[in-house]
Amino acid sequence: MAGKIIIDTERCKGCGLCVAVCPKKAIIISKNSNSMGYFPAEANNTGCTGCTMCAIICPDAVIEVLRDESGDVEIIVEHGQKIKSKPIKGKNAPKD
Repeated sequence: MAGKIIIDTERCKGCGLCVAVCPKKAIIISKNSNSMGYFPAEANNTGCTGCTMCAIICPDAVIEVLRDESGDVEIIVEHGQKIKSKPIKGKNAPKD
């Protein structure tokens, strides 16, 4: 599944957490500063799978993750929003 990320570079402070957690190295720190003087993260979307790790770790919630193909999933993490997870079911699920 292919993914795409959109980063609001004007709100990004360039902390680099998204760069560190991206398994496909699809995010870099820009060489150009934004209007606030920060060097924001920048998407190059090369190899992005839409895993959402960058959006989850972003402390300023400035990353939007899109997935295409049959997934038709759009994940937008708003500031202060909690990510909900579903319990694992099946024979390989962890026991309580």
